[in-house]
Amino acid sequence: MLKPIVGAAALVLGAVAATGQPAAAPPEILFTNVRVFDGKGSALSAPTSVLVRGNRIAAIGAAAASPAATVIDGGNRTLMPGLIDAHWHTILVRPTAEQAIFGDLGFVNLIAGAEATATLMRGFTSVRDMGGPSFGLKQAIDSGIVPGPRVWPSGAMITVTSGHGDFRMPSELPRDPSRPVARMEQIGGSLVADSPDAVRQRVREQLMLGASQIKLTGGGGVSSPHSPIDVSTFTPEELKAAVDAASNWGSYVAVHAYTPVAIRRAVDAGVKVIEHAHLIDEPTARHMAEKGVWLSTQPFLDDEDAIPFPPGSTQAAKQQQILAGTDQLYALAKKYRLKIAFGTDTLFSEKLARRQGAQLAKLTRWFTPTEVLRQATSVNAELLALSGLRSPYQGRLGVVEEGALADLLLVEGDPIANIRLIEDPDRNFRLIMKDGHIFKNNLGGQ
Repeated sequence: MLKPIVGAAALVLGAVAATGQPAAAPPEILFTNVRVFDGKGSALSAPTSVLVRGNRIAAIGAAAASPAATVIDGGNRTLMPGLIDAHWHTILVRPTAEQAIFGDLGFVNLIAGAEATATLMRGFTSVRDMGGPSFGLKQAIDSGIVPGPRVWPSGAMITVTSGHGDFRMPSELPRDPSRPVARMEQIGGSLVADSPDAVRQRVREQLMLGASQIKLTGGGGVSSPHSPIDVSTFTPEELKAAVDAASNWGSYVAVHAYTPVAIRRAVDAGVKVIEHAHLIDEPTARHMAEKGVWLSTQPFLDDEDAIPFPPGSTQAAKQQQILAGTDQLYALAKKYRLKIAFGTDTLFSEKLARRQGAQLAKLTRWFTPTEVLRQATSVNAELLALSGLRSPYQGRLGVVEEGALADLLLVEGDPIANIRLIEDPDRNFRLIMKDGHIFKNNLGGQ
């Protein structure tokens, strides 16, 4: 049997899988005998070597040699970039909706920390958080207190009165400036803004807190109880105020929108990314393509990955509308060559969160395995780069290239030949590295 780890660091690195905490990173780690999926190509490389120095990929191939490096023999396994989820809710994945809005904040943050570690152990080394009070958890992850993915935070999603994200109770209306703001606003889950000036202020507040991009809800949503899917919310002037405020900071606005009216209004205001768009029509898809607007969407289907809303509820009925549009959405996106980012948008279910990789594999209904893997690596990394200097992590992600950040997975087998390998990260992701640190290593003596 091959000894995958050679040298005095073997026992330390081998202990990582049991603790979930990274060992102190050796100055250099050399992966040998690996076949590389670089995040861009359509095939694996021949067996080669990859040298990691600090938190960067220093060399690939013949130049990847160092007598000082800790050697990890990949055993002809696949070395690929860490996965990226472009629509994740770091704080809202595990709690119920009631816990997230009305529950104890300490409890919510603790389970969010546990979920962050689980997310990283599924091979998702970066996430784009699209709404919620994630700044504290991000700080804990970046400080090494809690293992988790890199987080691009949006902060509180910005909505209008009665819009998607307005979770106030009828008893809290009408809004009275003399009373404290609603609970959802107190905790930073969502913020209500009903004029261009109010929108501008809310955007600036989130940027001040550290948002890397801004999330607005431009149309109705499934989970919000008082927000029909067909409704368009922000006015063109309000959307433009958000776009201007974000662009002044070198960042951008992403808008939640399902319908053609909501999508087109956002695009015409200068929004760079549309989230969801499951009810899009052909003229609107063409318009997005002409304007160079990104589509960040999810493979929502009527299957085991659908959020389990109560049967007969308003939310369940709205969900069925969305699910019916998924096939046409991807067909139009492919026809007009939209820049498509992959995300899951998992909410309120630890069980569904565990299927994060399975949802990615589901994209083979519309794309080839290499197209799927590119979406979750190099393409999603391009989307993250839209944050410019507001990005919390400077450096290239989503690729195995010299100079790129060392976020890497060592996969048991060939995920291009068998995309379903990513559905079982516990078994098939043998090593997980983020920022040059090994967070999981179960190669053992095999």
